[in-house]
Amino acid sequence: MSDEQLPLPTPSHEVRQWAMFCHLSALLGIWVPFGTLIGPLILWQMKRETDPFIDAQGKEALNFQLTVAIASAVCFLLMIVVIGFFMFGLLAIGALVLTIIGGVKAGEGVPYRYPFTWRLIK
Repeated sequence: MSDEQLPLPTPSHEVRQWAMFCHLSALLGIWVPFGTLIGPLILWQMKRETDPFIDAQGKEALNFQLTVAIASAVCFLLMIVVIGFFMFGLLAIGALVLTIIGGVKAGEGVPYRYPFTWRLIK
């Protein structure tokens, strides 16, 4: 069996928990303006040097929330021609569902990559 086929060891419970928090902290945006960006950013900055899994999942969560913020701004601009209202609704539902999926996967120790994400932070 080559090195490429070996499964990665499952991260510890604490590491999985912090990675999950990086994803789910975006739900802070329900109550706090810009919380969707602030939550993942703060947790990733605090814990990124603890474990490579937390670092990778924190970056992934932050990149996704940055992409959602940019898409939200475009939707708000398109509200002038009415279609932005529909697009923003779809974006909000999709972001909520994908954020929860990301949190669940990270909690299981599975690296999660969001679809349709512009990865600004490498």
